[in-house]
Amino acid sequence: MNPYEEYMQGIVQPMRDELVNAGFTELRTPEEVAEHMQESKGTSLIVINSVCGCAAGLARPAVIEAIQQAEYKPDHLTTVFAGQDAEATMQMRGFFEEVPPSSPSIAIWKDGQLAYFIPREQIEDHAMEQVRDHLVGVLDQICAE
Repeated sequence: MNPYEEYMQGIVQPMRDELVNAGFTELRTPEEVAEHMQESKGTSLIVINSVCGCAAGLARPAVIEAIQQAEYKPDHLTTVFAGQDAEATMQMRGFFEEVPPSSPSIAIWKDGQLAYFIPREQIEDHAMEQVRDHLVGVLDQICAE
C-alpha cells in the first residue's frame, strides 16, 4: 500500500465505522456485492457512502436515525463506499442502472429489484431531519408490504 492509500484509509475509517457501528455490513468487493444482491431475501437498505460533507452531516446521520425511528425495518443493512471501494461500488450501481450514479445515495432493494432510490440531489441542501423523515416514510411503506 502506498502512502496516499494509507492516509486515505485513516481518513475514511471513521466514516466506514459510523455505519458499521449502526449495524450495516460493508460490501467491499464486487463478489460480496454480487453475493448479497443475488442471494439476500426480503428488503435491503443500501447506503452508497462518500467522504463528502453531505454524507457526513446528512446522509449517515439521517440513515442511522431513520433505522431507529422506522416502525418497519429492512431485513438487511448494507453499504458500499464510493471513491474507496470503486469496484464494489460499480458492481452495486450495476444492479440499478436505471438511475444515474450519485454519492451519497440510498437505495432500497426488495425481492431482487430496486424499490426506491434517494439520490444525492435529495440529500444535499436538505436538513438532516428532512432526509431522515423521507427515509422513515419510505421504509414504513416498503418494509410493511
